[in-house]
Amino acid sequence: MKRLRVLFGYLTLILIAISMLYPFFAMVNLSFVNNNEIFSHAGKLIHTNLTLANYKNVFSEIPLSTYFLNSLIIATAATVGQVIFSALAGYAFARMQFKFRDAVFLLILITMLIPPQVNIIPLFFLMRELHLIDTYQALIWPALFGGFGIFLMRQYFLGLPTDLEEAAKIDGCNLFQTFFKIALPLALPTVATLAIFTFVTNWNSFMWPLIVTNSESMRTLPVGLAIYKGSFREITLWGELLACSVICTIPVIGVFLLGKKYFISDILQGGVKE
Repeated sequence: MKRLRVLFGYLTLILIAISMLYPFFAMVNLSFVNNNEIFSHAGKLIHTNLTLANYKNVFSEIPLSTYFLNSLIIATAATVGQVIFSALAGYAFARMQFKFRDAVFLLILITMLIPPQVNIIPLFFLMRELHLIDTYQALIWPALFGGFGIFLMRQYFLGLPTDLEEAAKIDGCNLFQTFFKIALPLALPTVATLAIFTFVTNWNSFMWPLIVTNSESMRTLPVGLAIYKGSFREITLWGELLACSVICTIPVIGVFLLGKKYFISDILQGGVKE
């Protein structure tokens, strides 16, 4: 009976994995099929008449490389900035003693309860007053700070034993040296988790880049793809849209593969009983 339960568990996981991977496989597969053959080949797993025409048409019709580069710059800068600020703030809230520390942290937690759509109008007016509309600063600065990142890093640093930090202080390390040489290297799994979530969130961001950008040279990939889909056409070119979608997913998969080791390690740490 035990073996049957294990076998049933594996079969269930395999079916779930297939159900999640099949749409992605179908998207990649159909992106190499001509537009007039997509619906007739939609149910097939393997296609014989594959072509790169969809990808060529996408790069020739829209400035896809510009959209891609903008999204990459914004998502990378936002990820690096938020990881740095969240780690520093999380360590300060976990280890330092200062007046109104708990009250300030409570205010940060409250910001997590506010829907991001509520902040769009005030942020837009702020960026307009600063003359930052249609600039990289308007796309990056609001994403540098987040209550979730500070909360995540604080909780991790609270769980770290203080023995190593006290030993570092005895050896002559100041607060910043203790943070960068002891605490931060130990927090790499949590840092990788935060980086993955932040990169994916900013890479897929649509509403804020749509509102704060005007020129085509500043559009991000999701905005450019949406405008390309909604442009005035007699028919929808599904093959080219699928090709754009495949291109959109490549950096996300790459970031996850780079941080997979630390990401999985951080998840498993929560399930280890000491």
